[in-house]
Amino acid sequence: MIIDIITIFPNFFDQFLTTSKIKHAIEDKRVEINIHDLRLYTDLKGGKIDDTPYGGGAGMLMIYPPFHKLINKLKTKDTYTVLLSPQGNVFNQQVATKWRDEIKHLILICGHYEGIDDRIQNLIDEEISIGDYVLTGGEIPAMVITDSITRLIPGVINEASYMEDTHQQGLLKYPQYTKPDEYLGMSVPDILKSGHHEHIRLWRLEKSLEKTYLKRPDLLVNRDLTKEESKILSKIKKNLESQ
Repeated sequence: MIIDIITIFPNFFDQFLTTSKIKHAIEDKRVEINIHDLRLYTDLKGGKIDDTPYGGGAGMLMIYPPFHKLINKLKTKDTYTVLLSPQGNVFNQQVATKWRDEIKHLILICGHYEGIDDRIQNLIDEEISIGDYVLTGGEIPAMVITDSITRLIPGVINEASYMEDTHQQGLLKYPQYTKPDEYLGMSVPDILKSGHHEHIRLWRLEKSLEKTYLKRPDLLVNRDLTKEESKILSKIKKNLESQ
């Protein structure tokens, strides 16, 4: 996959691209990530890329021409262009997986100031938000999305690891423990040390369903539960009601 990020702060990504799994994924040529400085595509003096909005209003608005020049330079028949915006569809694990599977070339546009001249809509395929809040710019969302997708690319991390991630299967992940098995009176559950794989699987599924029910019940509303999951969830509800 190729990911092109358009920003007015290219140095913002220096540490991100040279750290941990992102760095290794780039070195192994599993992903190509390019950072593009929008200021290089403006005709205004001093790299200026903003101006006052027509009709008045607070703040400055990013002008359209630099985006038009750069995006059309980058675009191919395989490109999917995304504007990072608090007004967009909310990004989640399912979107990350879908884009990993279906998109060959992703352009991420980082806005700033009070936004971008609305003619940007002529150049994008979708607006995406990482949550219902407003940030100073799109650089952090661009890193969030790039990291989320990159770790799903085959060979970047072990597939078994991300398949059990929170949200990958629509549930929160079960509790996990490591050594020592006892510390200050707090012990690892005996079932995890039993070596009985089926009992461990059922315990993890129950804890995953319980955590999701208690912390994020909204995730269960649209989930098509299996018979096994429905039975376990009913048991969880009864136990909680009796407490």
